[in-house]
This record gives sequence, C-alpha cells and structure tokens, in this order.
Amino acid sequence: MSRYTGPKYKQARRVGFSISETGKDLKRPYGPGQHGNARKGKLSNYGVQLKEKQKVRFMYGLNERQFRKTFDEAAKLRGIHGEDFLKLLESRLDNLVYRMGFATTRRGARQLVNHGHILVDGKKVDIPSFRVKVGSVISLKESSKDHKAVKEALEKVGKRVEFITFDANKMEGTYVRLPERNELNADINESMIVEFYNR
Repeated sequence: MSRYTGPKYKQARRVGFSISETGKDLKRPYGPGQHGNARKGKLSNYGVQLKEKQKVRFMYGLNERQFRKTFDEAAKLRGIHGEDFLKLLESRLDNLVYRMGFATTRRGARQLVNHGHILVDGKKVDIPSFRVKVGSVISLKESSKDHKAVKEALEKVGKRVEFITFDANKMEGTYVRLPERNELNADINESMIVEFYNR
C-alpha cells in the first residue's frame, strides 16, 4: 500500500480530528467533498473503532502495514497494550525530529530523515521508522545546520514536550525518557484501536 501524499486537511475532516494537532487543518467540522455536510448517520461500533484507528494512523503518517506491525510489537511489551503502542509510535525517528522542532510537520520531518540530514548518536540514519532508544541524541548533520526550512521551523517552536531536551546552541535534542500517557494527545482513545484489531 502506497503512502498517502494528498492534502492533510481532507484526512482531518474525514475523521473529525486535527491530524497536525494544531487545529488549523480542521476549520470545517464535517467530511470533505460535495456531500460532506450531509453524511451525518450514526456510526456503528465497528465504525467508531475504525475512525479511532484512522485518526492515529493519519496523525503519525503510517500506512496500514506499518501501523499493524507496530501494534503487534506493542503486544509483546509488558505494559498496557494501547499505551505501549502510542509510546512506540512516539519513539519513531521522524516523530522525534518533529517533536524537537526541526520540522513543522511529521511529513516534513520524514523528508529531512529520508534526505540524510539527521544523525542519531553521531551516525546518519535515513529511515523515518527507525526506533530511537531512550538516551539517544538526535542532531543535524553539520552541513545541514544552515538548512533554511530547519531554521524557519525552529523559529516557530513554542513549547516542546517534556520527554525530550533540546540544546539550541548545538541544535541537538536528547530522548530522555518514554512519554507518559498524559503527555500525549488526550483526544485519542487507544483502547478502541486495541478493540478494533482484537475483534
């Protein structure tokens, strides 16, 4: 299955959820298309679970195969399945590059990683799905520190999440610990995703 490269706001309107987590992509609170405002039937239990799954999948920008693989990996961990799943998604390199402010969107962060601008513990990693270990340092390649898009993104950063630390002078961040559930999006009901895949 190929990755969706169309407008993010269409996905956001389809699931009624801000995929960028900014709210800017959800100016119209109904589905996309000519008849988007007319589709107001009540969802079945399956439909509610599917919508919840799609919200998270769209947010992190994964295709179905990657998403299910990560879900299955979370099942092997000893914590709460849904929370462990979100923690694995947050540990992806493209997500942490986005969280540190090197890009304004996860899609932009994925592109930075793909193009070889990112180092993990001093080594170039160009795989967006790379699982970053706690304690790892994520930085920009020396020749990429003057990258125009990165500089513009860093200027727009407001508050960063507490499970990473960032050194603006060195332009590097450290993944200090796994996130707590209360630090992640409160509008996600991960138990619905667990129910969807376990039905």
